Amino acid sequence: MATALYYSIAQTLELYAQKKISSVELVETHLARIQQIQQILNPFVHIDAESARARAREAESRFSRGDSPRPLEGIPLTVKSSLDVAGWPCPAGSLSRKDYIPHTNATLVSRLEDAGAILLGNTNTPEFLMAYETDNLLSGKTSNPWNPAYSAGGSSGGEAAAIASGCSMGGVGSDGGGSIRTPAHACGICGLKPTPGRVPSTGHFPPTEGAFPWIGVVGPMARSVADLQTLFSIIAGSDPGDSLSAPIAPRTFAASDLHNLRIGILENPELGRPTPETLSTLRHAAQLLCDLNFRVEPVKLDQLAPALDLWWYFFGPVIGELFHRSLQGKELHLSPMFRAYLQAAQAEPAVTLDSFQKACTQRDRVRTAILRQLRDVPVMLSAVSTEPAFPHGAGNYLPGHPHNYRDTMRFSQWLNLTGFPGLSLPMGRSPEGLPINIQLIARPFEDELLFAVSARLEQARGPWQAPPL
Repeated sequence: MATALYYSIAQTLELYAQKKISSVELVETHLARIQQIQQILNPFVHIDAESARARAREAESRFSRGDSPRPLEGIPLTVKSSLDVAGWPCPAGSLSRKDYIPHTNATLVSRLEDAGAILLGNTNTPEFLMAYETDNLLSGKTSNPWNPAYSAGGSSGGEAAAIASGCSMGGVGSDGGGSIRTPAHACGICGLKPTPGRVPSTGHFPPTEGAFPWIGVVGPMARSVADLQTLFSIIAGSDPGDSLSAPIAPRTFAASDLHNLRIGILENPELGRPTPETLSTLRHAAQLLCDLNFRVEPVKLDQLAPALDLWWYFFGPVIGELFHRSLQGKELHLSPMFRAYLQAAQAEPAVTLDSFQKACTQRDRVRTAILRQLRDVPVMLSAVSTEPAFPHGAGNYLPGHPHNYRDTMRFSQWLNLTGFPGLSLPMGRSPEGLPINIQLIARPFEDELLFAVSARLEQARGPWQAPPL
């Protein structure tokens, strides 16, 4: 049943209805795959086989009784280990949280389970999610399914590796500077950073609250755009626990709505210099969009340089200072990767009330300026990163490293400052055989437009390819 590992959600539900496969069989197949892959890639922090089996039997009983199946009935999924699942450890990659076990679910976890999903386990992250590589002192490093010598990305690297390797049909990650989109890019799957407020982050650590909840969001990850949209439809919706939560009605787009739609190819040199293969992949995506009757034109945005500086101000010095205060006396228990983040953050000028207020005001001005430039550009095309996945241990925030995060990840970071949604879609390969994704970007609250455009581009690209494990 190897092919069952890569079924889509819709395909699986149809096979259930035709009684060609059972949820019990499918869950056992995934659990066996997890046992195999965990030894090679280490995507998981916690696996709850008994709960998964019990829920699979429950789903099978519902099918046997002829009950109307729920939208995710019997679908095996995973979630990032920064999201609360009652009774599961939720360490967010840190020794300081190794004993934390929540008593209640994150809002989106309850929504998935209420929709019939079967959660198999939760997945690995860097410490406190603050790196683009997944490694920590508690559960070790997660490797790339395409080449275990390379990183799976971060901070949702465990989730991306689990989905790409057939351990899970999809799941949920979180994104404060590319942490969904860049692991999706590294592992060759799809990932959505939604508009803040579309998917509640209630029950996520670190909490996305306070003065800058728009930086960090939670969102779906899957192997196809259709599965990504299915998961989004379940987990999206307002929730009182999320300060930015908004009751936005979902939208649909017909083919006629997309005809001659303007798509801007983002050409800002301050975003960095992509590898030749990344540029070739972007040109290929642009040509496919032209062939699909989209109007594809170069676009250069003002204010991206200050947007990147402001993103780092909040993500680096401000959040770093909050971590520093809460972790005093625990420095010896911090991972080298997290200590490097703190070192980079603390190298900046000290945060003051005056500098923070000015940065908040400037953030609003930058966002407004960018929105005004995009009145007639509903969608943009860009890289996710300047390069494919890098080898284990090669990335860092500190100056002088060949894979410095502030140089390589700019294409993703500015969206977290402005609150724009971005979708990471597999499109090419590097000379080393590593995946290269492109990124489609929309204006805030136009997430469904990204699904519509991405689905057409994905169809033109051809079928998804599994890694050669």
